[in-house]
Amino acid sequence: MTRNLSLLTVLFLLSFTVAPAQEKPSGWTLHDCLEYALEHNIQLKKSHISLQSGQEDTHQARAQIFPSLSASISQNVSYIPSSSSDSYTGNYSVSANWTLFDGNRRSNAIKQQELQDRISVLSVEQNEREIQIALVQNYMQVLYAYEAVRISENTVEVSKAQLDRAGELLKAGSISRVSFAQMESQYSSDKYQLVVAGKNLDNYKLQLKQLLELDITDEITLAIPGLGDDDVLAPLQQKEVIYALSLAAMPEVRSGELSVDIAELETKKAAGGYLPSLSMSAGLGTGNGSGASASFGDQLRDRFNETVGLTLSVPIFSNRTHRTAVNKARFSLANSRLELLGTHKALLRLVEGVYLDATSAQSQYLASVERLKYVTESYRLTEEQFFLGMKNTLELLTEKNNMLNAQQEELQSKYMAIISIQLLNIYQKKPVNPNY
Repeated sequence: MTRNLSLLTVLFLLSFTVAPAQEKPSGWTLHDCLEYALEHNIQLKKSHISLQSGQEDTHQARAQIFPSLSASISQNVSYIPSSSSDSYTGNYSVSANWTLFDGNRRSNAIKQQELQDRISVLSVEQNEREIQIALVQNYMQVLYAYEAVRISENTVEVSKAQLDRAGELLKAGSISRVSFAQMESQYSSDKYQLVVAGKNLDNYKLQLKQLLELDITDEITLAIPGLGDDDVLAPLQQKEVIYALSLAAMPEVRSGELSVDIAELETKKAAGGYLPSLSMSAGLGTGNGSGASASFGDQLRDRFNETVGLTLSVPIFSNRTHRTAVNKARFSLANSRLELLGTHKALLRLVEGVYLDATSAQSQYLASVERLKYVTESYRLTEEQFFLGMKNTLELLTEKNNMLNAQQEELQSKYMAIISIQLLNIYQKKPVNPNY
C-alpha cells in the first residue's frame, strides 16, 4: 500500500513538471494580451503572495481571542562536593492564560486586519488595471506603427514609380537633370523614413513582449483589427458621469475609504488603553526529587497542585503613553481622510485630462480626414501637371509632403482617440472591446 502511494505521489508531481507550456496565439489580439499578462505578470504574482501573507496575519489576529496553553518539563542535577553525592529534581506543569477583556483592542485589531485583507485584494485589482492600461497603450502604439509602416511602404512605391517616370522624361529631355536629382533625393528620403517606421514598430513590439513577460526567442505578431470611424468616433458619456462611475469602480478609491476605516479602528484601539484589562490563568503541576523517601509515583501524587487566578490590571498613570497613542491615531485618521480626498482629486484630473484628449482627438480626426481628402486630390492634380510639364519638381514634392503630413495627422488623431476612449472605459471598469 505504501509503495502504491509513493508511486501515485511521483506521478502527481510529474504531471506538473512535464505539463506542456501554454500555447501562445499566432496572432495576438488585445484580449489575448490581457489574458496572458494577467496570468504571467511577475508583479501581479507578487501581489497575490502579499495577499496570502496578509491573510495569515488575519488568522493570527483571530487566534488571539483564544486562551494559550503550554506545558513544561524540567530536570535538574546538582552535585554536592562535601558529600560526594548527586541530587535530582524534576518539575512538570501545564499552564493556560486567557485574556477576558482588554478594552476591545483585540476585536478592533481583527477588524483592522480584515479591512487590510480587502485592501490587499484591491491592490491586486489595481495592479491588474495598471497592466490593462499599459497594454492598451502599447498595443495601440503597435497598431499605429503597423499603419505607419504601411503608409511608408506605399510612399516608397509611389516615389519609385515617379522616379522611373522622371527617368523617362529625362531621357526625352522634358525635365532637367536637377529635377531628376530632386526626385532621386525624395526617393532616398522616403526609403529612409520606411526604415525609421520599421524600427519604431520593432521597438513597440519589444515593449509589448516585455509587458507580456515573453522570452527572448518568442516572436509576436498582432491580429490587426479593422478599426474604423465607429471606433474613433464612439460617443462619450458626460465627463461628470464618467467621473462618478470611476469613483465607484477604481480600486484606489475604495482602498482609501478602507484606510479611513482602519484609522478609525486604530483610534478606538488606542482609546482602549485607558480601560482596565482582565485575564485568567490556570495551571497544573507536580514534581519529584532524589532526596525524598517516597517513590517516584508517590512524589508525583503528593506534589500535585492546581492553580487558578484572575488578574485585573487598571491603568492609573502610564507616563502619557495612552494619550500620545490616541492623539497620534487621530492625526493618522485626519491624514487618511486627506489622502482619500487627494485620491478623488487625482482621479478627477485624470478623467478630465483623458476626456479632453478623447474629444480633441475626435475633432482632430474629423478635420484631418477632410483635409487629407483635399490634399490628396491636390497632390494627384499636381502630379498630372508635373508630368505634363505644367508644374516643377518643387511644387510636386511640396504637395507630396503636404499629403504625407495629412496622413500622419489622421493616423495620430485616430489612435489618440481610440486609446483615450479605451482608457475611459477602463476607469469605468467596462470590458475591453472584443473586436480588438
